[in-house]
Amino acid sequence: MPWLAESTTTCTTDIGLIHPERCMEEASPAAFPPSGDTHSREVEPSTFGGAIAVRWKAIAVVVILLLAGGMLYRQMSPYYSNPDPDLSLEGHIVEQVAEGLGSPSCLHWVDSSWLLVCDRGGRLLALQLNMSNEFGEPLELLTGLVEPHGVLLWEDPENGTERLLVSVRGELLAYSLGEGNDPSQWTLGSTQVLVTGIPTGNHQTNAVMPYKDGEVLWHAGSTCNICEEEDDRNAAILAVDSWSGEHRVVVSGVRNSYDGTWVPGVGYLFTDNGRDWEGDHPPEELNLLLEDQAYGWPEDDPDHPVPEGTLGPIAEFTSHSSANGVDWRPPNSTLPGGDTTVYVTLFGSWNTVIPVGQEVVRVDLSPDPSNPQNWTGVVTPILEGLQTPLPVRFHPEGDLYYAEYAQGALYRITAE
Repeated sequence: MPWLAESTTTCTTDIGLIHPERCMEEASPAAFPPSGDTHSREVEPSTFGGAIAVRWKAIAVVVILLLAGGMLYRQMSPYYSNPDPDLSLEGHIVEQVAEGLGSPSCLHWVDSSWLLVCDRGGRLLALQLNMSNEFGEPLELLTGLVEPHGVLLWEDPENGTERLLVSVRGELLAYSLGEGNDPSQWTLGSTQVLVTGIPTGNHQTNAVMPYKDGEVLWHAGSTCNICEEEDDRNAAILAVDSWSGEHRVVVSGVRNSYDGTWVPGVGYLFTDNGRDWEGDHPPEELNLLLEDQAYGWPEDDPDHPVPEGTLGPIAEFTSHSSANGVDWRPPNSTLPGGDTTVYVTLFGSWNTVIPVGQEVVRVDLSPDPSNPQNWTGVVTPILEGLQTPLPVRFHPEGDLYYAEYAQGALYRITAE
């Protein structure tokens, strides 16, 4: 459906409730009257048991504090550590090419010279790559945005008109470009709110990507870890009319899909991050978009990893590794892979004791009739030793660019 723009008598001591006969056995002789004395005396409480209880409480508090401290360290350490990239590709290097990008959450090549960068702190930036293969200072195109996670320079297939679409928290925005030929010359018009009111919580609205018939695909995360969403537009991918904002749910049961990419001969692939706090369940996923299908969440508990009537993934990543950015490897790239290879960033998890993710991996797809999505992917690590890799995009000429979210820096993998 489219939307518009208990009681028994016992003896009590400081170590709890015990049986009457135990009271007779454990209390000292002085605690009972001499033979013939009909008056009872008060039992003196022992401090031994109380000391044990206090000690255990103290131990419990220390354990809780250690766990909380460890969790906080796991959350914060990537922000205070520098990446140490370990590239497992002969003949290639990884190099930092830009910094000062805030908290980069998306990348989008306008052409071979201009790269758009979302800064989750509220800016949309443009970087120009010069003839020396170096970037100049970032140009601020937009400020005051609310946590942007996606941008797309969209061209109307009917008349060639271009407009800039920006995904922010709970809204999809659109801007006209004016007469400029590149970001340095754009005169962005007033903001058009294409869609608003998408609920947000644990997650938010993410990538915006081209689709068909004048529509774009818009990724909308769940508001929670596990719940029944009140709004069908959450935990879904939507199709949105790029002019009117009219929209519909294309696929559901997608807990938090951050990004997607088109692969010729395959279709639209998208990442998805599974529920937390259930051990090694579930894996993070790479999926193929099949319209009107459900992808399992929130019914995908450990006993039902792929609930009846839903689709399982075409490739899996380590649980809680946070699969986010994804892009198709073009044929002109020197990086390894074939015509159906994609590269994926694994951001890393904050709720695991042993770190997972924090790497870039390659996924090679091959036909698989046994999979309801008709494809299966093999995952190979490419680049380790990272901290918070998030967005990733191939340059039109084949180099791979990714950004470290916590460090605000852009990196390039290129042939030596």
